[in-house]
Amino acid sequence: MSSAEEKFETKEGTPSSEDERYIHKVSVPPKQKLFQEIKSGVKETFFPDDPLRSFKDQTNRRKFILGIRAVFPILEWGRDYNISKFRGDVIAGLTIASLCIPQDIGYAKLANLPPEYGLYSSFVPPLIYALMGSSRDIAIGPVAVVSLLLGAMLQTEIDSATNAEEYRRLVFTATFFAGITQTTLGVLRLGFLIDFLSHAAIVGFMGGAAITIALQQLKGFLGIKNFTKKTDIISVMQSVFGTMQHGWNWQTIVIAATFLCFLLLAKFIGKRNKKLFWVPAIAPLISVVLSTLLVYLTRADKQGVAIVKHIKKGINPPSVKDLYFSDQHLLKGLKIGAVAGMVALTEAVAIGRTFAAMKDYQIDGNKEMVAMGVMNVVGSMTSCYVATGSFSRSAVNYMAGCQTAVSNIVMSLVVVLTLAFITPLFKYTPNAILSAIIINAVINLVDLHAAKLIWKIDKFDFVACMGAFLGVIFFSVEMGLLIAVSISFAKILLQVTRPRTALLGKIPRTTVYRNIHQYPEATKVPGVLIVRVDSAIYFSNSNYIKERILRWLVDEEELTKESYQNKIQFLIVEMSPVTDIDTSGIHALEELNGSLKKREIQLILANPGPVVIHKLHASEFADLIGQDHIFLTVADAVSSCSPKIMNDV
Repeated sequence: MSSAEEKFETKEGTPSSEDERYIHKVSVPPKQKLFQEIKSGVKETFFPDDPLRSFKDQTNRRKFILGIRAVFPILEWGRDYNISKFRGDVIAGLTIASLCIPQDIGYAKLANLPPEYGLYSSFVPPLIYALMGSSRDIAIGPVAVVSLLLGAMLQTEIDSATNAEEYRRLVFTATFFAGITQTTLGVLRLGFLIDFLSHAAIVGFMGGAAITIALQQLKGFLGIKNFTKKTDIISVMQSVFGTMQHGWNWQTIVIAATFLCFLLLAKFIGKRNKKLFWVPAIAPLISVVLSTLLVYLTRADKQGVAIVKHIKKGINPPSVKDLYFSDQHLLKGLKIGAVAGMVALTEAVAIGRTFAAMKDYQIDGNKEMVAMGVMNVVGSMTSCYVATGSFSRSAVNYMAGCQTAVSNIVMSLVVVLTLAFITPLFKYTPNAILSAIIINAVINLVDLHAAKLIWKIDKFDFVACMGAFLGVIFFSVEMGLLIAVSISFAKILLQVTRPRTALLGKIPRTTVYRNIHQYPEATKVPGVLIVRVDSAIYFSNSNYIKERILRWLVDEEELTKESYQNKIQFLIVEMSPVTDIDTSGIHALEELNGSLKKREIQLILANPGPVVIHKLHASEFADLIGQDHIFLTVADAVSSCSPKIMNDV
């Protein structure tokens, strides 16, 4: 060990006279070649998980096999599949099938489609996902939020009642482009884009959508025939109370209220005893069977109770020819599909990550996007609308003991059997029970606990949450989504353009310098102002950072005059949090240095990172302030200033 190294074999954070005599200098990293620098930047941006690692040093045949397994993960985990796992998947698949069948019929109504289209969407997409998806627990099918979003946005383009065929064609077109959007994001590894929609915005959007969906179900719950097509709360409540005298049907209300109480009781039982998870899972199907028998035996449909009437028998018909590729509706389908695809993807990825964390395994976000995209593209050609991961079904799937994506295959087979043989039995199913099932399903989307936590942690996040919530409630689903995205971007811009800065002081009996607001015991160094910048310095914030530092300086100079302390002679900028700097940032530092020179104050930099120090040398700013004014630590910088301050006293 060298003598220099021996001098630093002291207790961390404890000053010594030897430390103060020896000053470390900041090293400049070796310069990278341009191609290497670009390659490194691209790799860290788009390939942080190093997806090609397993292909290194492999034969061409092995690479081909690994490539096929990467596209179809079922070939990887399928090698270890056994009868024990199959048993768990069958039980889980049957359980989620009993939940999805009544939900699918109701969700199709949210999308303004005939009920069979909800079942179609739980047949083909889950099969595709089982082959290509990487999550073991996610259950695929239509979901309430995406169904409502599609229905609300498409209805403004084509009236589903008067132009049912054109409406369905636009649905398939939007589903196709939703799949293309999702696949493109996965192939180009742009999954980080969906992270721009913050958790707080998603909580608010989901909560608002849940209440909007529940309010929409009042039509079926109360037996109202003439109901508004708008989704805002004011229009809905006007429609509800405007028909109170003559539009409500008491038989319908009795059926809906009775079975809603039954569903809520089943959910309560399932929450109290985790072993009884199957009770709330099969409760919707039991409700459908009992309510259908009740209506059939009492002929309540003759008394004004609205029923499903007809669900088309048979599996998915092809719909390739129904897609719009050259019509005026092409751009509409592209726009609506892209929005629906992003929302569906956000929900699916969040669900997948949640259950993967609970079981301690990894899912590949980009593979998930490709799998979701392909299943929706194929679905659009087989009479399906946008499908994604359902939180309620995925939770039941998890609780039922699913082992792999085979549970989706089992569910899909049950749905296809239902389409082939059982759909005529739903003829007398009352619409009221479907409304009750949907209301019961979306209640959990209103997450009050998450909203309270957001309020405690970050008030700006709470504004984003409430903005999205109120936007959906009082305007429309699209407006709520737009508000959520806008506020999320506004937060990003605010954080980028107005980064935090802090005054640092010395913690007693150490050489550690920390924020004086966080550590009141920290003391300022006479004649020295120490400022930390907690952000990269870019064109968007460089001017603000310069002005903020000068304001710190002015405030500090006023305090020194009042207390008759030493005049500020040195300004130390702690740069360890500064990850990068651009030309505007360097220009701002040059202007700051010029302003300080006029005040006879020396600018000193402490601990600039490798990227920053490289750019400071490349721009010759390091020479401008002097190489001897750039230090490894704040303690080194202060110790070099102290003798000069003492000499001037």
